[in-house]
Amino acid sequence: MLMKRTFDFIAALVGLIVLSPFLAIIAVLVELDSPGPALFRQERVGIHGKIFRIFKFRTMTLNAEEKGQITVGRDMRVTRVGRVLRHFKVDELPQLINVVLGDMSLVGPRPEVPRYVARYPQGLRETVLSVRPGITDWASIEFKEENAILGKATDPERSYVETILPIKLDYYVRYVRERSFMMDLKIIFLTLLAIAGHQKKRMS
Repeated sequence: MLMKRTFDFIAALVGLIVLSPFLAIIAVLVELDSPGPALFRQERVGIHGKIFRIFKFRTMTLNAEEKGQITVGRDMRVTRVGRVLRHFKVDELPQLINVVLGDMSLVGPRPEVPRYVARYPQGLRETVLSVRPGITDWASIEFKEENAILGKATDPERSYVETILPIKLDYYVRYVRERSFMMDLKIIFLTLLAIAGHQKKRMS
């Protein structure tokens, strides 16, 4: 969809320019709060299975992934600044760079790490990976408090794979099949409401 890509590119570029002073301040705070770079990069699976590196503000201590990829409850690996960034989803803002580069869209199925994509049923995997992944989507709104949910599970990894991931997949597939420009605008609006603390709205 040419209109979607054009909108994504212009909106992301304008967003990066307008937010650049704010992003610079966050980068300094991240580096002052704990040793390490301001940005965190991780391999994710994009459109048609292409691997790309997603950008985020670093919210955890260095080499935190060696102790597991899932963040649970009040994970001690999360830094003080990182906890605030995660709460308001500000750590996701550097993904505007990914949107400008064409790796991602503003709205679309959230990109997963390869080992979770490998668990997608073949037919669903092809559907989900037929579009660019997004910064936000229906699942992002529904599972805004995912870390807290997993924090209550006896086995967070199993809970994510067996309970949360299938629900996310359902949202991803339904988005791909029903997507439209107006739906994207609605998701962006509801995402902002969810971040602001208003009641989340389930996908109808």
